[in-house]
Amino acid sequence: MRKKTAATVLASTLLVMGILSGCGSKSAETTDNSGNKVTTISVWGMGEEAKSLPKMAELFEAENPNIKVEVQALPWDSAHDKLLTAVASKKGPDVVQMGTTWIPEFANAKALMDLTPYLDKYPGLKQDNFYPGSVQTGTFEGAYVGVPWYIDTRVLYYRTDLLKEVGYDQAPKTWAEMQDAAKKLADRGQGKYGFALDVKEQSLSFMLARQNGSELFDAAGKPLFNQPAFVDTVKYMNSFVENGSAPVDLGIDAIQGFRGDGVAPMFISGPWMVQLIKDQAPDIDGKWATAVLPAGKDNNFSSLGGSNMSVFQYTENAEASVKFVEFMAKPETQLKWMELTKSLPSSKEAWNNPVLQEDANYKVFGEQLKTAVPMPSTKQFEEIAQSFLSSFEKVYRTKGADVQKEMDDFNKKAESIINK
Repeated sequence: MRKKTAATVLASTLLVMGILSGCGSKSAETTDNSGNKVTTISVWGMGEEAKSLPKMAELFEAENPNIKVEVQALPWDSAHDKLLTAVASKKGPDVVQMGTTWIPEFANAKALMDLTPYLDKYPGLKQDNFYPGSVQTGTFEGAYVGVPWYIDTRVLYYRTDLLKEVGYDQAPKTWAEMQDAAKKLADRGQGKYGFALDVKEQSLSFMLARQNGSELFDAAGKPLFNQPAFVDTVKYMNSFVENGSAPVDLGIDAIQGFRGDGVAPMFISGPWMVQLIKDQAPDIDGKWATAVLPAGKDNNFSSLGGSNMSVFQYTENAEASVKFVEFMAKPETQLKWMELTKSLPSSKEAWNNPVLQEDANYKVFGEQLKTAVPMPSTKQFEEIAQSFLSSFEKVYRTKGADVQKEMDDFNKKAESIINK
């Protein structure tokens, strides 16, 4: 039997006690000036984009005058702990934005409502409205606990002019081409690199490992991070640092390295960078593009992330909460959200929109979504991924590092996390 941390036991115990005693978010029913009942629901959003949620709440309230929405925007770096506190105390939101990698942890704690019983009444929630990979991120042990809201995946950003100068009329299509192009770009001279490898992006290594044939975990949930497919991926990533193609601690962000004479003319990132480059680097307009990721052994898998909308298990305002989640899942709502935040919609129907069909960069993201898969639904994956960053740092900061040894150590650490 697997051990549980004291915090997990406490949270689980409090959760059960809260359910048994009817605790939870209090029903917030009032009446308006006409004597009509009005239900108030609280919605927690995360990050900068959540600051645009009140505008969406106003649209929802206009359609549903008997429901009032109160939005609270939380910074991503503190949101996880605040959610843990909410689970333990039963004092939290009715609706909450959930990062896709957080779903297993909170669903395992039975903190998220299974929306399956609501699908007939609220057809906008049905899984076939969304990309299969997105639905997978919101499903845990057969329960549908997170409705896809917005999605992101990773693609290659590259300077078309600089790649052409080193013999590439198009983006690299394979790992070998990526290495070759990056080295040729780095050979332009002192202070020049080819690829801005984001060593703090926790999903990158797992995404590339899948391209290299790694399953990450076996059927029994045992980690496979010390097996050849994963180890060789780490060696591949480190090769860009070893041969000088990728900088470490450069001190500038991806856009700064991308613009001008192109200190680092290639990087991997998500859809939000499209508008940021247009806004912050007008000097390279027409000199850059996006492309699907270079393929590993036989695929170019990308990660599928983003956020889902969930209803907390202990809400006393379930109907109003589910209605709000369905509103946010509508194609027209998601397109409005895209206008406000540049986030990509999870609704398949929304992707028929001319903006997404005709914009060259967004078309690339649509193509990459065909091979985008979410991170594993292991409830401890978030902690495991963070642990990898420490292990990888030992590799890229140590000349001639024994990658196999580091991955053996990391695999043991991952096993200990799983077996807590």
